[in-house]
Amino acid sequence: MTEFDPEKFEDKYANYFPELQKAYKNAFERMNDTYDSELVHAIDQQILNESEPFYEDGEFSVALPDEPTERLSAVIVDDEKLDAVLSEYIDEIERELRRVFDIDD
Repeated sequence: MTEFDPEKFEDKYANYFPELQKAYKNAFERMNDTYDSELVHAIDQQILNESEPFYEDGEFSVALPDEPTERLSAVIVDDEKLDAVLSEYIDEIERELRRVFDIDD
């Protein structure tokens, strides 16, 4: 496992690309096992494809593109369900980032 350096995370794609891929993949698989696979795949491809992970003040966060729910066109889902699944997906990515980089909660 690569030792995590918060300063190196500023250039995350150069320094931690495999770890980021692993965290997002693990989160996708977990979500896909729990929720409707079409919805999870659509969120992954149409919203999270332009998300940006950050590390600040000891915490990971995931920034979404502008108007993320407006981007979803591959499936029909009510706003309440989309918001709930998207929120859980983001939480799952953040958990996976902590796990992949071995950062305690």
